[in-house]
Amino acid sequence: MRLRFLYWLKREIGFSRKESRGFLLVVPVLTFLAFSPELFSLFSRQIDPATEKDLLEVADSLRLLGFEEVSSPFPVRVGLDTVNRSMQGLRKIPFSDADSITLQVVPGVGPTLAARIIKYEVSMGGFFSKDQLKDIYGVQPEVADRIWDYFEFDGVIRNRLAINDAAVEDLAKHPYISYGQAKVIIAYRNQHGNYEQADDLLKIRIFDPEWIQKIAPYLTF
Repeated sequence: MRLRFLYWLKREIGFSRKESRGFLLVVPVLTFLAFSPELFSLFSRQIDPATEKDLLEVADSLRLLGFEEVSSPFPVRVGLDTVNRSMQGLRKIPFSDADSITLQVVPGVGPTLAARIIKYEVSMGGFFSKDQLKDIYGVQPEVADRIWDYFEFDGVIRNRLAINDAAVEDLAKHPYISYGQAKVIIAYRNQHGNYEQADDLLKIRIFDPEWIQKIAPYLTF
């Protein structure tokens, strides 16, 4: 049977004897690869919560080292009650009360990422929008959305900048304000007097209105 098949390959396709034998070796490999996703799904198992947490922390560390996250080509079975079970025995607290320990309850948030989120939130003086989480390096959109499953968004701004009294260095400490922008704000104030409202910054034509809207919640006059 094998010899007949080799003869057919030579006669109909023009394969040499060496090419025909190579073809016979490749066919089983291609067949295995074609059905490997289905085979993988048959043998896949759910990961226990403790192991899943460890793996997520490792993944977070790898992202910090510059590795990129890609989707697996194989189907992965995840228990339908995974999220529900992870929230059992918990109650939502305001996000402004969260710290680098409590944030780690969120799947996908390890110690390093939790510390970075808190550091950024403190430097901002608080968040006025849920979407501000997505500005933080290393926070994937799905992780940012998942955080609000565990914490209440309260939109508390704890620290504001007194724009009419602040020095250049004070303004430049805020993540939304560069040193150059801070210098322009102070120079305009020195020349034209105190600001009365955020819209006064629109008089400085180099400033983008959208940027002014972003910093407005953090200013006092």
